Amino acid sequence: MTRSNICLPATGHANATSPQPSPITGMPIRTRPNDRNETARRYFEHSSANRINTDAVIVESLRKEYPELHLTVVPQGSCNILGYASAGNAGVAPIDNAKERLSWRSYIPPASRLNGSGGLGDRVMFGKYLIDWKSREFVLYLSDGRDGSSAYPQVVNQYVLSSSVDATNRLLMEAGQWSAQLHDEVWVFDGGYWQKSSELWKSVHKASWDDVILDPAMKESIRNDVDSFFDSRDTYERLKVPWKRGIIYYGPPGNGKTISVKAIMHSLYDRKDPIPTLYVRNLVSFGGPEYAIQLIFSLARRTAPCLLVFEDLDSIITDNVRSYFLNEVDGIRSNDGILMIGSTNHLDRLDPGLAKRPSRFDRKYLFPNPNEKEREAYMKYWQAKLKDNKDLDFPDKLCPAVAKITKDFSFAYLQEAMVASLLAIARGGKDVVCLECLETHDRPINGSHCDREAIRPFKGLYDYVWSVRQLDEEDPDLEKLVLWREIKKQVRILREEMGDEKGVGR
Repeated sequence: MTRSNICLPATGHANATSPQPSPITGMPIRTRPNDRNETARRYFEHSSANRINTDAVIVESLRKEYPELHLTVVPQGSCNILGYASAGNAGVAPIDNAKERLSWRSYIPPASRLNGSGGLGDRVMFGKYLIDWKSREFVLYLSDGRDGSSAYPQVVNQYVLSSSVDATNRLLMEAGQWSAQLHDEVWVFDGGYWQKSSELWKSVHKASWDDVILDPAMKESIRNDVDSFFDSRDTYERLKVPWKRGIIYYGPPGNGKTISVKAIMHSLYDRKDPIPTLYVRNLVSFGGPEYAIQLIFSLARRTAPCLLVFEDLDSIITDNVRSYFLNEVDGIRSNDGILMIGSTNHLDRLDPGLAKRPSRFDRKYLFPNPNEKEREAYMKYWQAKLKDNKDLDFPDKLCPAVAKITKDFSFAYLQEAMVASLLAIARGGKDVVCLECLETHDRPINGSHCDREAIRPFKGLYDYVWSVRQLDEEDPDLEKLVLWREIKKQVRILREEMGDEKGVGR
């Protein structure tokens, strides 16, 4: 689960992203705000001495201070009451003074420098709050009770005081259910624990199948595989087979595996009954990779039906953890409703027991470098994106011309060629440049090479120059297009990067 603490904004800093207090409207409860806070005194006294068990000290003190109220201790990791209240589900306000509170004030940088200058926020280590929920009031103490300075284990508890045990339990049920849900977020396993990522959610919701340039039949098959799995629970049950499946996307990098996964995630969120995604980046964990795998499948089983994505499967499932992973995938535990998708640039590095056994990953899709037709389709995609740019001439005939000179390019290389060309044009680059010497001079006589020394020559340079020259001779008007002139140069530079190897993507 997430390792989150309540973080209240520092006064006067509107950029802080912490939850705001909500108004209190319920029936009053005796909180003695003007009395000396005995529990706060005990917390600071205890934390300044040799600590044994912070939790026990606070519980003992609260029972003495509030003998007429029922006390419930709630770990924040599984039931974030303050987060639930701050989201507008209940009223919440701090009711202690500065001397009775322990907090860290930190600078919170923006997610991007383009989004402003950031702000200041307070991370509360010890504080006291009044919660107003459904016309009932609760006193809540928050305490970071770790004993020592290490990051693990993190012990953040909420101490809920109420006159009604039943009301407390109902509050905890609703807050716990809210905490377990995703709120415009995606579960991401990274660094040894699950965390909710709003950034990935935003990125996924920008992805569309319209942005995925693949063979139409392959794209349709990929989409049908996913949709039919989640639509076919009854079919699996009728056939008496486990309702689980695994798919591998493989091939050279830069050819659409990641954008396809994001498009799938987006389409699953748009279903009538949304299907969540669990995204695994690595197995790095303080408890070791086996413990990480256990955490991954535990949440997947609780969340099912769901999509479970393993990014760079070959680097995640190594020989050291392969057996444990296969046990979770194919063992006695039920994985009903879990569709796994693993991506890899190196299918040959996967153990045959993982890649070739049908009951584990039974379907594979190769994402190869695009053929000429697909490269032309990709250029048409860019043409549509730039159709409103009145300063750039991008006629239809440019799409097949670029497709012809970019053989062996991945989609990533095609994108780089386009982006670099547009940036060069924006900087004012409009000169006609010789593709051999990369200098500006008169065109050589037909059929002859440049008489100057080639700059950074590479294998295939002259074949490339010859193919470009043929296109220019077939349609002299191409050379009048600024975008064509710049793309030729950028493709030449990228081919130099590719060197002697063909079919290498980025």
